[in-house]
Amino acid sequence: MTLIVLNFKTYREATGDNALRLAEICEDVSKEYSVKIIAAPQVADIHAISEAVKIPVYAQHIDGVGYGGFTGHVTAASLKAAGASGSLINHSERRLKLADIEASISACKSFGLATIVCTNNVATTRAAAAMKPDYVAVEPPELIGSGIPVSKADPGIVKGSVDAVKKIEPGVGVLCGAGITHGEDLKAALELGSEGVLLASGIVKAKDQRKALEELVTGA
Repeated sequence: MTLIVLNFKTYREATGDNALRLAEICEDVSKEYSVKIIAAPQVADIHAISEAVKIPVYAQHIDGVGYGGFTGHVTAASLKAAGASGSLINHSERRLKLADIEASISACKSFGLATIVCTNNVATTRAAAAMKPDYVAVEPPELIGSGIPVSKADPGIVKGSVDAVKKIEPGVGVLCGAGITHGEDLKAALELGSEGVLLASGIVKAKDQRKALEELVTGA
């Protein structure tokens, strides 16, 4: 089943009540078109959204620390308690060192949370795959929010990442991110071997979020 991960970021259109409405749209489209959609809202919105919808709710970031004196950090325990079922790690807007990525993955596994590690090139993808997350999401930062999909601008990085991951850890899935907006972008990403896409502004900032999401999944 095709996977769509929608990163709400901190956009006004996906904060508070707006975030809840968007998550409900995601759930409706997921049911109607038989696609798996994961909503990734801000931490403060996770509990309310996880109580309202049945689709998976992921955090946008997690720190690899546990209980104790870690003021301001986001822990796996708190995300689990809030109703999250996974987290993005190392998004280009929240970049981490390799050691921190590994610690974040380990923390998630300790609490049964799924992991999606964002990467920006084949080498980083290879390193991330060796840490055995559930998915890696390839997204060159220069294409994020550009409207230019990585599947068209740099298909080699997607194909190379898929090949690299399957050689190292065949069980790790590969997602395609950056610039994904239309159904043709999703189709191109799948044809390159990815299992789905990670996207944000193309849906979140659309005038009609439901229509944009439906067009993405149907290719209309």
